[in-house]
Amino acid sequence: MVIVDSPRLIVGGVDTHRDVNVAAVVDMNGGVLGIQSFPTTGEGHKLLASWMVGFGTIERVGIEGTGVYGAGIARHFARASVMVIEVDRPNRQTRRQRGKSDQIDAVEAARGALSGRCEAIAKSGDGHAEALRALLVAKRSARSTRIRTIVQLRYLMFTAPDELRARLGGLSAAQLVNEAAKLRPRPGGDVVLRGVKTTAVILARRVQALDAELAVIDAEIEPLVKAAAPELLNVFGVSVDTAAVLLVTAGDNTERITTEAKWAMLCGVAPVPATSGLRDGRYRLNHAGDRQANNAIWRIVITRLGQREPRTVAYMERRLEQGQSKRAIVRCLKRYVAREVFQALPR
Repeated sequence: MVIVDSPRLIVGGVDTHRDVNVAAVVDMNGGVLGIQSFPTTGEGHKLLASWMVGFGTIERVGIEGTGVYGAGIARHFARASVMVIEVDRPNRQTRRQRGKSDQIDAVEAARGALSGRCEAIAKSGDGHAEALRALLVAKRSARSTRIRTIVQLRYLMFTAPDELRARLGGLSAAQLVNEAAKLRPRPGGDVVLRGVKTTAVILARRVQALDAELAVIDAEIEPLVKAAAPELLNVFGVSVDTAAVLLVTAGDNTERITTEAKWAMLCGVAPVPATSGLRDGRYRLNHAGDRQANNAIWRIVITRLGQREPRTVAYMERRLEQGQSKRAIVRCLKRYVAREVFQALPR
């Protein structure tokens, strides 16, 4: 009889940086098999994966920062059908006992994925959600800059010369931008008036340019959302922007969120137990989770209340009669909305 050894299963860990990834391999008992560094390039990712395979069959890989420096190596393993586990942070107790180094962090990433201490499956970053994430970065930046610029333009009018203040001081934001963009500073005359006019034109045209950027971004976001999750837009109170935020939180590989409870925890709307000793049955707010998704769900609740959605208003009135505060009721409504959104996420 010939005995054939089964291939050895291993678990990898990667401590990611801008220019170099430090990789570690451990066996299924947590024993270290090897540690090596590789460049953060396409070729470096291939070398890292080949080096790990040299120790056995990769069961899973724990990677720090899969949404930042580790995005490239995480996508490489995902394309190879290897389970990628997001490692949030090194084990603090181990760090206190053994110190801090890239090699230690790589080993702890592997052991965290092996033991189950880190269990969140990383986003694949290879579809509509990743495209939406990039577009939302630009949209948030453009929107915040636009608001600041309008505020600067408004305050500029407070101290402008009288003739300019009388002309532009009482206008709405849109009217102010349009009229300020039409100003024509002329050489000679009052230097203060010319300086204020020049500044007003620059700020107004900056707002107009940002409006054009936002229009381009919105034209890209809407078809992506409709293609990825058309059912999500049918949920009462969910706009295109809100849906985009929720899809980014869910990621392209939405199968990583297996239950409604995990989705609520990811969005930071699930209560967590806070019992100790004789104080039983207590819960507190979950302050973890994706804050953008938490804000998106809050906007859905406020939209439903503002538009008098029957179920939401009935729940609010019933709980108010029971003596609950509006703030506590909104927290409960966010949990119910998270359940409804989860049912509409793509599968």
